[in-house]
Amino acid sequence: MLVTDLHHLLDLPTDAPGPARRLAEHLSHIVRAATAGDAGTAWESALPCRRRPANRACPGRMIVLRTDPGEPIHWQCSVCDDAGVISNWEDSPFDLRRRHLTVAEAANQIVIPNEIAAALRDLQLLDPDSERLIFAIRAHHHGAALTATDDDLETLVESVAAEANHETNRRRQQRLDAAFDVLNDAAVTGR
Repeated sequence: MLVTDLHHLLDLPTDAPGPARRLAEHLSHIVRAATAGDAGTAWESALPCRRRPANRACPGRMIVLRTDPGEPIHWQCSVCDDAGVISNWEDSPFDLRRRHLTVAEAANQIVIPNEIAAALRDLQLLDPDSERLIFAIRAHHHGAALTATDDDLETLVESVAAEANHETNRRRQQRLDAAFDVLNDAAVTGR
């Protein structure tokens, strides 16, 4: 079990080794997912497991549980025995809890490929609501399930388009274009 104090990962030096940076990114994604979802209920996020048993990617997804503020976030892989707790996550840059009440609206569930979910997690310039939407994506047996209102989906499509239009890396631009196509089709057809 990996026991982590998130404050130790917030200010990694720029020359930190690659494995440390990747672990910090993985744990920050877990905090984002746990704080984007509901408190008090364990749920399977679309975040992939980072382990590679026998040099093959583990097919598991991260199951996250956030209980009360001040309590650690618990996480575990749905397939292998990778698990841990993260403390001192409150009010960090990765804390996506809502800060105000919102009106519930009808939401649509959109099933997207895992590659599209990964591309969405890599978006750089998002407002907190869009970031919460992305990290609340749940695992689905056909990929990943994004639950969004029509307005949230439209905002997300605009964010993906803006970032794709300004991307200089051709490979990343292609991933963002694919994400735009899937999300825009879902917005147009209303599924």
